Amino acid sequence: MTAQPNTLFLRLEGPLQAWGDTSKFVIRRTMDAPTKSGVLGLICCALGISRADASTHLPTLAQLRLGVRVDRAPVTWWDYHTVAAGYGILSAEGKVKVTQSTKEPETLITRREYLADASFLAALQGDPATLQDIAAALLRPRWTLYLGRKSCPPTAPIFAGQGHFNSLTDALKSIPWSPRSSRDPVDPRRPSFIEWTPTADQPNAPPDAEVWYDVPLNFRHPAHQARFVCRTTIEAPAGPPLWDPPKPPGRRRADYTNSAYREQRKQRLHQDHHLCVFCKSPATTVQHITYRRAGGHESLDDLRALCRLCHDAVTMIEYGLNMGLDRIDPVEPRWRDQIRNKRLDIIQYRSLETRNRALRGESVDEI
Repeated sequence: MTAQPNTLFLRLEGPLQAWGDTSKFVIRRTMDAPTKSGVLGLICCALGISRADASTHLPTLAQLRLGVRVDRAPVTWWDYHTVAAGYGILSAEGKVKVTQSTKEPETLITRREYLADASFLAALQGDPATLQDIAAALLRPRWTLYLGRKSCPPTAPIFAGQGHFNSLTDALKSIPWSPRSSRDPVDPRRPSFIEWTPTADQPNAPPDAEVWYDVPLNFRHPAHQARFVCRTTIEAPAGPPLWDPPKPPGRRRADYTNSAYREQRKQRLHQDHHLCVFCKSPATTVQHITYRRAGGHESLDDLRALCRLCHDAVTMIEYGLNMGLDRIDPVEPRWRDQIRNKRLDIIQYRSLETRNRALRGESVDEI
């Protein structure tokens, strides 16, 4: 007989997440991973349990053990907030606080920390009947679900499956994780946060266990108990990447050993009489005026014969303008002044060229 699922998986992924710690008032920090209070709050939203009624349900929900695997590490992000702007903050006596200098209602300025661009796999383990009710609610939530704060909507379905496992570690090992793209490194070692509870074999918490005050007792008047959390590393199989990014647009590098390209290059130099189309010096190379067919599929009209100096000048202008596939045609009059000025710059700062022209008695200004 197949055992009932004793583990529920949740995918917690979004542009921003915030799992509050004990910080209050003007600076609101976030923990490194989803907290038990935040996850149970999300579940209460799915079940349609209000803050006022949560205290009767939290003792049962808090019995579920929580493990979290980091599938995509977050970036810490700070945001600037104003509270009570325009209508003021109430004092302990119930009066509106005012700024002494302006006599206007006082505004509270706060800073709030977020986890940006993160993806977590959370596993809840415990009573199968309770988990079945939660699974049904996550598939059809009563209220809007969010990742810690109401400004943090999820970008993936929260419900990520069920199963029967001997431990949270075994459960988190069983689900493959996916790199964001095919360019990301694939490392099976995933940082994880496992809730520790005493057993007959291990009645005392490990020395490296952390104390997290995130077991909720009440949401209406926030109160929390402590639990032990162990940071560890879990090896989980890597699945296929979420997407395969296209190659970035821009220049397609020509294959200069390609026989078709070399033949077109030879024909272009021959038709231009082996002279630079810009300065009429001996041509030693060719310039691509477009890279749309580069790599052996060029036509003669895609190439122009140039000397090395003019080729360098044109290339420098192209990079300075951040040009894409279509480049400069040096025979067009609109580029003449720019190419000439860039040639002068190259000669002035290219010591070998300057020395050679000086030895021949040529002046830079006459070029």
